Amino acid sequence: MLSVVNTCGLLGINGYMVSVETDISKGIPAFDIVGLGDAAVKEAKERVRAAIRNSDFEFPSRRITVNLAPADMKKEGTSYDLPIAAGILAATGVISRDALSGCVLLGELSLDGTLRPVNGVLPKTITAREKGFEAIITPCENAGEASVVKGIKVIPASNLSELVKHFNGEINLPYAENDADLFSDEESKNQPDFADVKGQEHVKRALEVAAAGGHNLSMIGSPGSGKTMLARRMPSILPDLTFEEALEITKIYSVAGLLPPDSSLITKRPFRAPHHTISSISLIGGGRIPKPGEVSLAHLGVLFLDELPEFGKNTLEVLRQPLEDGFVNISRINASITYPCSTTLIAAANPCKCGYYLDDTRECTCTQNEVRTYLGRLSGPLLDRMDIQVEVPSLRYSELNSDTVSESSADIRKRVNKARSIQRKRFSQEGIYCNSQMTSLMVRKYCRLGKEEADLLRKAFSRLGLTARSHDKILKVARTIADLEGAENINAVHISEAIQYRILDRNLF
Repeated sequence: MLSVVNTCGLLGINGYMVSVETDISKGIPAFDIVGLGDAAVKEAKERVRAAIRNSDFEFPSRRITVNLAPADMKKEGTSYDLPIAAGILAATGVISRDALSGCVLLGELSLDGTLRPVNGVLPKTITAREKGFEAIITPCENAGEASVVKGIKVIPASNLSELVKHFNGEINLPYAENDADLFSDEESKNQPDFADVKGQEHVKRALEVAAAGGHNLSMIGSPGSGKTMLARRMPSILPDLTFEEALEITKIYSVAGLLPPDSSLITKRPFRAPHHTISSISLIGGGRIPKPGEVSLAHLGVLFLDELPEFGKNTLEVLRQPLEDGFVNISRINASITYPCSTTLIAAANPCKCGYYLDDTRECTCTQNEVRTYLGRLSGPLLDRMDIQVEVPSLRYSELNSDTVSESSADIRKRVNKARSIQRKRFSQEGIYCNSQMTSLMVRKYCRLGKEEADLLRKAFSRLGLTARSHDKILKVARTIADLEGAENINAVHISEAIQYRILDRNLF
């Protein structure tokens, strides 16, 4: 007796189809699962055996062989429990084999037959739809996440017993539908707002440029100058999330098992702020079972690294390639997994160990050598990847006590959305969506300069000793500044402002 049940596996944030082939034959009773399963898959034998018996079905006392095909790909997790149980019941005639042919099954089984939620349901549902399946069976807790995908029927089930009745036509399980307004503005109303920030107009402008063009930004200033407060308000001015971007972010969080309860889709750009004691694996991703790291969890959002020099040197160095490429490759014996990480990096640092080297209100107690050593923990190639570098000065009492109302995040976001719209239209045929992603060839194509602008940049390149990467960074930032003004061409004012955002190139330290 042979049966075949369809399910899905995960490779990074993408799903792939897995056929659960179950053969029941005469011989000494045994239960074997083959097909390169991990420990969780191997342990499914005992969960499936107990779930079938406790659901009042007979578990066959024969030789049972379950093959997870393709057998050369690693299978991980507990989502294979339900398809294995259904395969055994189909092979023994409890479930009609034809009823299983057009659907995909996912779910972990408890010992009493109850279905428990699993990770990665969203990318698996997308794969099932792309492969032409009509329906997908999921635990009730995962139904909202799966129902975001249109074009496939999502059937939530609470236990094995009712699922068997559904397949045998005794009951009809209702389809899960998601008609709610996924992009509600309620959550954004509770976000920190730039209107709460006193002064720091220069830094706010730099953050606006960073948000408009997707540029990495570093802030250097004394303790208490407001670096962290400003960074935490960055998500409030980021451009509105599209449905496709929301799906991509949700896939990452679904795979990582970090999708919030009762949430079917992440509709706000992520903001991740790991502590400086984080390891390189936690930052980039990996582990025995490769999982997305903080840089991937911040995909299409913000990765905030506070107290940047306090991070381990090796930890920061592994960021260099992902920041440049926009993705992370994690290689293992059985597979090479790629996670996207097109994030905006916001970094904050004190200028020295005591923190008051650039402060004109308090005296710095560090020697010149100690100042150079402190920021010397950061490598030149890493700092070179920061498109915008700004100083955050300490506020004076007159600024803190001012009645002047600062511009709100909503007003700033309108300009950011307008600039991003210009960029999406410009790069519609290039495969990118913002200025920071331009290649050197694209920079030459879209950042052409007149004679005055070229002379200005040439002088800055010579006096500041800029690298080729810094040269391109300035042009990308200038292009974003021009987009914020709706200007078609980059002029000298845009170049001048972009040059001012390179304070670490001015030998201040």
